[in-house]
Amino acid sequence: MTRRMRLAIPNKGRLVEPTVTLLRDAGLVFEAGERALEARVQNFELDILFVRTNDIVEFVNDGVAELGITGLDLVAEANCGVPQLRTLGYGRCRLTIAVPNDSPFRAAEDLAGLRVATSHMSLTRRFFEQRRIPVNVIPVSGAAEVAPRLGLAEAIVDLVSTGTTLVGNGLRPIEEVFASEAVLLANERAISERDGALDTIQTMLSATLAARDRKYLMMNAPLSKAAELEDLLPGLESPSVIPLAHQGMIAIHSVVDADAVWGLLPRLKAAGASGILILPIEKLVP
Repeated sequence: MTRRMRLAIPNKGRLVEPTVTLLRDAGLVFEAGERALEARVQNFELDILFVRTNDIVEFVNDGVAELGITGLDLVAEANCGVPQLRTLGYGRCRLTIAVPNDSPFRAAEDLAGLRVATSHMSLTRRFFEQRRIPVNVIPVSGAAEVAPRLGLAEAIVDLVSTGTTLVGNGLRPIEEVFASEAVLLANERAISERDGALDTIQTMLSATLAARDRKYLMMNAPLSKAAELEDLLPGLESPSVIPLAHQGMIAIHSVVDADAVWGLLPRLKAAGASGILILPIEKLVP
């Protein structure tokens, strides 16, 4: 590729902050003004395009950008086969069927013959067609949650993360249509012409995400307790065991799941560990 690689990311919405944070945590240096349309990465051959979230799939599929970060629901909605490199572990939400609290509907089948309002037309139609439930899908560009109150539809299909918006509009969920999160996309041509830059970006992001889910543990222990402690600390492969100056003592280093740390500590101490250090990991390449 003769030009600098381009990465399209959202310019508004819930994915903006975690996406910019991920790129910066990965080591990319760039300035992102509030109304910026493009940012030049200073330490890598990459330009970042700030565009509408709904346009990112098309930008990547058409080759305007080699890479893109957007919601998995929008990729499925476009249904154009753009390659997905990996999910990114943030922006998790659910495309959900919701109905008014005082309605009698309890399942998707109860909506047969009724109207369902949504901005996710393709996903909604596919869901009901696969279940063989005849519904009239009503397109809305936003604020689908007000459709039942305005008499536009008996139910909606909308993205739900915490559920507070549904509650605030007198709605309750009855069924999940699709689970979504942020995803990294790549253009077919960029994949076929791999010159190393694409692999580097993938490695940078994957190493940063892997580090977020791990902690580095260091501790001292009697040599006689090594086997017992090793059983508690499998690490990525196995813990590192290092002899100490004091006879019969060792240092043990291990990488563990962040969620498991606090449950491990009392067991490690009971098995003879002391001087336990818990350290963050900046990057982790398995």
